[in-house]
Amino acid sequence: MHREESGKSIITVQVPNEESIESAYRQGEDSVKKLITELINIVQTLSKHIQDQAETIQRLQDQLSKNSGNSSKPPSGDCYKKKPYRISLRKSGERQNGGQKGHQGATLRQVENPDIIKVHTVAECCNCHASLKDVKSFTHEKRQLFEIPAIRVEVTEHQSEIKICPYCGARNKAEFPEELSQPVQYGSRLKSHASYFNNYQFIPLQRTCEIFKDLYGCPISEAAILKANTDLSKHLQPSIESIKKQIIKSGVIHADESGFRVNNKLHWLHSNSTSLFTYYGIHKKRGKEAMDAIGILPGFKKTVVHDHWKPYFKYDHFQHALCNAHHLRELKFITEQYRQPWSEDMANLLLEIKAEIEVAVKNKHAENLSSKQIAGFEERYDKIIEKGFSANPPPEIRQASGKRGRIKRSPPINLLNRLKNYKKETLAFMYDFNVPFDNNQGERDIRMVKVKQKVSGTMRTIEGAEVFCNIRGYISTIRKNSLSVINAIQDAFNGKPFIPDLNKS
Repeated sequence: MHREESGKSIITVQVPNEESIESAYRQGEDSVKKLITELINIVQTLSKHIQDQAETIQRLQDQLSKNSGNSSKPPSGDCYKKKPYRISLRKSGERQNGGQKGHQGATLRQVENPDIIKVHTVAECCNCHASLKDVKSFTHEKRQLFEIPAIRVEVTEHQSEIKICPYCGARNKAEFPEELSQPVQYGSRLKSHASYFNNYQFIPLQRTCEIFKDLYGCPISEAAILKANTDLSKHLQPSIESIKKQIIKSGVIHADESGFRVNNKLHWLHSNSTSLFTYYGIHKKRGKEAMDAIGILPGFKKTVVHDHWKPYFKYDHFQHALCNAHHLRELKFITEQYRQPWSEDMANLLLEIKAEIEVAVKNKHAENLSSKQIAGFEERYDKIIEKGFSANPPPEIRQASGKRGRIKRSPPINLLNRLKNYKKETLAFMYDFNVPFDNNQGERDIRMVKVKQKVSGTMRTIEGAEVFCNIRGYISTIRKNSLSVINAIQDAFNGKPFIPDLNKS
C-alpha cells in the first residue's frame, strides 16, 4: 500500500505470513501465482521508494558538501564550518613561503635629508662630571623617527577687491576663481579624501565623518560626502565613456554579474573588464535585457570569457570562452562526492594543457600549440567524456506517476553535457593564447563591489548605486594602470579626469 500523510510519502505494505502462504498452497496453482504476483508488486514498490529516498539523500548530501573550493559558493559561506574547506586548486610548487629571490624588500631605512634635525647635547662628563658645554663634538650617532605630522584642515580666505573708478564712478569687483561659487565650501582635496575613504576603502558614511573629525579636526556631514560622490560621478563621465569604448574595441573581455541590493530590492551588478579597464552597470534584470541596456556586449565582436550563464549565449556575434576555474571546482566536487575517476582525469587534462601553454609562452617559441598537440588533447578530452557518460547512464524514462516535466539530472550528467556541448568554448584557451584559462579577472573585479554591499548592506537609491558604479569603475581602471587613486580622484574634481587612450592596445 502507498498513502500520503501531511504532505509526506509513507509506504505501508502487508507481507504474507506463513499461514497465508500455506493456504495459497492448498488452494492450488492459481492461488500461488496470485500470491507471488502480490509479492513482486511489493518488491517493486519498495524498490522504487528506496530509489527515491536514495536520490533525495544524494541531493541533500550534495548541498551539504558544496563549499567555495568545489562549487561557485562564495568563501563567506564557509566561515561557520568547524573545519575550513578553503583549499586552493593551485598545485604546490617548489618555492618556499615568504619573499622570493630578487624580491625588493620594504625595510625602513634612514634618509639622507631629514625634515627636522634635533641635536641632543652632552652637558657634563659621565666619568668626572666636568662641564662639556663649550666642548665641540667630534661626531654624532644618528637615529631617525618616522612620524606623521599633526593634520588639520587649512582654511583659505579669498577676498575680492571692490573699487570705485575715480573717473566715471563705476563699481569694479575682482573675479573669484571659477571653482569658488559659494561663501563657504569644501576644496577638491578634501572632497577627494571623502570619496576615497567611502568608495575605495569602503568606509561607511558615518565612520568617514568620524575620520574627518578625529584626524582632521573638521566635522563633515554625510550629506556633504554624498554630494561629493555625486559631483565626482558627473566629472567622470568623459572617462567612463572612454573606458566603455576601450572595452568594446578590446580583443578579449571578461563578463560577470552578481546580486546587488538597492533600496532593499535585488538588482544585478554587471561587470565588463580587461586587464586595464573596468566598467560596472546596475540593472533590475540579470539577463540579456540588462546587458543590452548597458551597451557593451551588443557592440562587442571578439571573445567574451564568462561562467556559462545562459543569456550570454543569446549573443552569436562574438566568440565565447568558458571559465575553467568553475569547471575545476565542479570536477573536484564530483570527485569528492561521487568518486568518479573521469572527473579527476578531466581536471588533470585541463591543467596539463594550461601548463603546456605556459611553457610555450614563457619560452616564446610558439604562438599556439601544434596541430598534433591539439589533436592529441582533443582526443583525450573526448575519451574522458565517453568514460564519464559510461559511469552515468541516462535515467530511465519516467513512468506514469503523476509527475511532469524533465527528469532531474545529476551534477555529473549536467557537467558532462556542458563539457561535451561546449567543447570549443571550454578549450578556447588552447586554440588562442590570448584567451585566458579562467574568468578570474572578472571575478576579481566584481568581488570588491560585493565587499561594499557587505559593509553598507544596501544602496539607498538607484541613482546612488549608479554613482558608486561610475566611481568604482574609474578607481579600478586607475589601479590597473598603476596610477595614484587619490591623485586621480582630485584631478577629476579639478576637471581633468584620467582619460584612457583609445589607441592603447
